[in-house]
Amino acid sequence: MSDIAIHAENIGKRYRLGTAAIHYPTLRDAISERIQKLRRMGAPREEEILWALRNLSFDVHQGQVIGIIGRNGAGKSTLLKILSRVTEPTEGTALIRGRVGSLLEVGTGFHPELTGRENIYLNGAILGMKRMEIESKFDEIVSFAEVEKFIETPVKRYSSGMYLRLAFAVAAHLEPEILIVDEVLAVGDAEFQRKCLGKMSDVASQGRTVLFVSHNMSAILRLTEETLVIDKGRLAMRAPTPEAVDYYLSNGYSQEGERVWEADEIPASAHPYRPIALRVRNSRGLVVDSVRSAEEFTVEMEYQLKAPITGLRVGLYLSSTRGEIVFTTFDTDEPEEFEANPVRDAGCYISRCAIPADLLNEGRFVLGVNASTFRIKRYFQDEQALTFTVDATGAPGMQWPEPRLGAVRPRLDWQIEMVKS
Repeated sequence: MSDIAIHAENIGKRYRLGTAAIHYPTLRDAISERIQKLRRMGAPREEEILWALRNLSFDVHQGQVIGIIGRNGAGKSTLLKILSRVTEPTEGTALIRGRVGSLLEVGTGFHPELTGRENIYLNGAILGMKRMEIESKFDEIVSFAEVEKFIETPVKRYSSGMYLRLAFAVAAHLEPEILIVDEVLAVGDAEFQRKCLGKMSDVASQGRTVLFVSHNMSAILRLTEETLVIDKGRLAMRAPTPEAVDYYLSNGYSQEGERVWEADEIPASAHPYRPIALRVRNSRGLVVDSVRSAEEFTVEMEYQLKAPITGLRVGLYLSSTRGEIVFTTFDTDEPEEFEANPVRDAGCYISRCAIPADLLNEGRFVLGVNASTFRIKRYFQDEQALTFTVDATGAPGMQWPEPRLGAVRPRLDWQIEMVKS
């Protein structure tokens, strides 16, 4: 046990659904509440209970870099809050050996009325550091966060980006033995994310313990040695990171990549076309939020026609999260499909588009949809219908740790030939 930094044993966290907001009661309120509890006779009904975590046990050794992945609502953030001592477990124990620096959300531990300088010293004091230790890191923190001009300004006046940069800089530079980082990095811009990932890599190489939660599988693969897969509050798997990521993607544990349109989201002008759902399916046919660059995947549009439409074409717009169009495609682009479907009768349809392997680069992409008849009528359009992630595992050039620029990452045929010795 001497080299174990984190020991979690049968951790469970229970929430009661519909509980009123916590307030500061008077003595009369406390007595009244106690009497009401006695009248209710016993524990709350099962349907009022939500177990965010249940029977979760694991150990993390000093110097390990552990990833934690799972779909939204799996319990990842709840686990980190327990390990950061933000909340207590309902059952089980979590033993932490060493100072913990955590970044669970923007500005965790910051006081909005204090300046950036004062918050740096406050966070250092909370971590148990001496003033001289904090001063030795102060300039490095400010430089990393790029807030030199605003260091004497109360942080309540910071933009969310400035808040995030300073919060991460403090968490990473004040040398806690254990660094806990949630998906909060997703709010930063691309350059800041690369900077943070580089710093986390430096922290890991210094032998400190790191817990890292992310939906970015490439970052998980690049930074971590082992990964925990959390599903519905339980530990589904612990394995070396490549094996855990493969299990996560292959079994559809990623957030489901599906957009379903409700009736009130469809304009009356779309009639007789009615969109039902847009889905991303991986190479195994599972509906997922994350696909692999090196594997083919499918995008399908399900829709209903309440009357026949002549010359209908259903299309997809693929773009980056910055709005840069990658490509546009329609289900009748091929002359054979166009000639075979001059009129689509009333009924339910699915138009499927296969995206080939070795095409897209890693990152987050946006799918837009369009249903129209060329130069006659646009029935329906949603430019940001669905987002999904492309993971670059197995893509060309992954032996180089540098980020590969561009929205596409095609596997091209290169030949090296010596023409003169």
